Amino acid sequence: MKVVLVHDWLTGMRGGERVLEEIAGMFPDAELFTLVHVPGSTSARIDALRVTASPLSRLPGVARHYRKLLPLFPAAIERLRLPPCDLVLSTSHAVAKAVRPPRGARHLAYVFTPMRYVWDQADAYLGRGLRRAASAPLAAWLRRFDRRTSGPERIQRVVAISRVVADRIRRAWGRDASVVYPPVDVDRFAPRPAGADDFYLVVGGFVPYKREDLALRAFAALGRPLVVAGDGPLRRRLEAAAPRSARFVGRVGDAALADLYARCRALVYPQEEDFGIVALEAQAAGRPVIAFGRGGATETVVPLGDAGGRAPTGVFFAEQTPAALAAAVQRFERDADRFDPAAIRAHAERFAPERFRAELRAEIAAAIGDGPASAT
Repeated sequence: MKVVLVHDWLTGMRGGERVLEEIAGMFPDAELFTLVHVPGSTSARIDALRVTASPLSRLPGVARHYRKLLPLFPAAIERLRLPPCDLVLSTSHAVAKAVRPPRGARHLAYVFTPMRYVWDQADAYLGRGLRRAASAPLAAWLRRFDRRTSGPERIQRVVAISRVVADRIRRAWGRDASVVYPPVDVDRFAPRPAGADDFYLVVGGFVPYKREDLALRAFAALGRPLVVAGDGPLRRRLEAAAPRSARFVGRVGDAALADLYARCRALVYPQEEDFGIVALEAQAAGRPVIAFGRGGATETVVPLGDAGGRAPTGVFFAEQTPAALAAAVQRFERDADRFDPAAIRAHAERFAPERFRAELRAEIAAAIGDGPASAT
C-alpha cells in the first residue's frame, strides 16, 4: 500500500510532530507533504522521509513568521499535487486535512482540532473589540473553507485525538469522528527514586491559549519556585511579567525535559488542551499534574477525589484564574502523600505507542473499505 502523509508545517517538535514521528515509523517509505518545512527542526525519523513543501516555504523569514501567512494557507494546501497513492493520511490542526487527494485514493484525516483560530478559541488568537472586528471577515471566510473541505467527498474517514475534539468536529463540520488517542513515548521517562525537588514545572509553547501568564500570576501570589520550559512568540512578554520565583530555561532537549519532569513537584497545566501529551509525559515520569479541568485533561488526568475510585494522578481547578490555580496548588500540597509515583506511571502507560499503532491501523483498514474513494 502506497501512503502519502500531509502535515500542516514542520517548524519544530511539538505534540503534533510527536504523533507524525510515530506515523513516520509506521510508514518509513511514505512521502510527506507540508506547507512550510524548516530542515532540521523536527526529528531524524521525520527528516528521513522525502519531504515536499509548498512554495510558501521559500519565502524570506518564513521559519519565524509562518503564522502570519494564515490567509494564504487554504490556497497553498489545495494547490499541493500529491502523487498517485492508495492512502492519504493527513495530520491536521489547521489546513492539512483540506488537501486534494489524487484520484482513486482514500483519505484518512487524523485531526488534532478544527482550526482553533476561527472556532472555539478565536478570542485568544484574534483578540476582542476593534481587533476582533477587523479580523471577523477573515475568520468567517476560514470557517467556510474549513467546512467546505471536511466533507466525505474529500475525507473518507475522520479520526479525532480525543472525545473533546470529536465533539468539536461534530459542531464545526457536522461529521462524526472516531477517537484514537495520540501515542506517548513512555519509555523516555521514568520516576526518580530520590523523589521530587522543590519546584513546579510549566512546559509550553508561549502562545495565547497555553496560559503561561496564568501560572506566573498564581505563583507570584504563592511565592513557590516555578521553572518555565519552552519558547514561543510571547516569551519576552512573559519574562517581563514573571515573578522572581520563576526561572525560564528556554526550549530544552528530550533528556533535559525528562529530567525536569522527574524532578518537579508537579506539572502545572493551566491551558485547555485538545488532548495534552505534555501532561502524560509528566505522568510517565511519575509526577502529578495540576490542570485546568476542561478539555483533554479530563481524559488524561485522574483527579483527586475521582468518583470511580481510581488512584489520583492530579488535581483539577475549575476556573482559569490565578486564585483558582493557587488554591489547587495548595490542595495538592495538603494531599501530596496521596499521589503514588508508580500508580501515576501506570496510568500513563495506557497511552503507549503500541496501542496507538494498533488502533490507527484498524482505522486505516476501515478507511480503505469505507465508502467511495476521492474522484478529484
